[in-house]
Amino acid sequence: MAQIGLFFGSDEGNTERVAYLIQQCLGEDVVAVHDIADVTQLDLADYNQMILGIPTWDFGQIQSDWEEFWDDVAEVDFSGKTIALFGLGDQFGYGDYFLDAMGMLHDVVVAGGATIVGHWPTEGYDYEASKAEIPGEGLFVGLALDEDQQEELTLSRLNLWCEQIHQAFGLTTPLSSLSDD
Repeated sequence: MAQIGLFFGSDEGNTERVAYLIQQCLGEDVVAVHDIADVTQLDLADYNQMILGIPTWDFGQIQSDWEEFWDDVAEVDFSGKTIALFGLGDQFGYGDYFLDAMGMLHDVVVAGGATIVGHWPTEGYDYEASKAEIPGEGLFVGLALDEDQQEELTLSRLNLWCEQIHQAFGLTTPLSSLSDD
């Protein structure tokens, strides 16, 4: 079984695409990708290391598959589990709610006892407010991606973040660098 469970929800395919890019970077033998629409609480319990991906919709709303699973996630005991988060949002179109869903997911898993790794700098983004921002630290709770306004930065951000996750999870397998090829 893979060492890391990556769980995502995606309506238009952007978050799913990023999930598989993360798997490609960290290794297919290391990361098992799961659509949150097709899992149960037991699937989350199988992993001590997880990556959770969630887009923010409209005015700070949770993606539909995550929303249907939300009560189940809140019941999971994340004690002893290490979790990294990534979120997608539109910083210009919805700058008052940028990555709010990732911030809300962070709060749920932390309340369940999780240890969070993979914080990401807020520098380089232009938004008004975000539930995913750690107050006063200049960091998001996880990797921030904007496929609407900064798609050209996605691969470089993923490469840097995957290096950080590789170290945080204590992986010994080689990383694969993502490129536009």
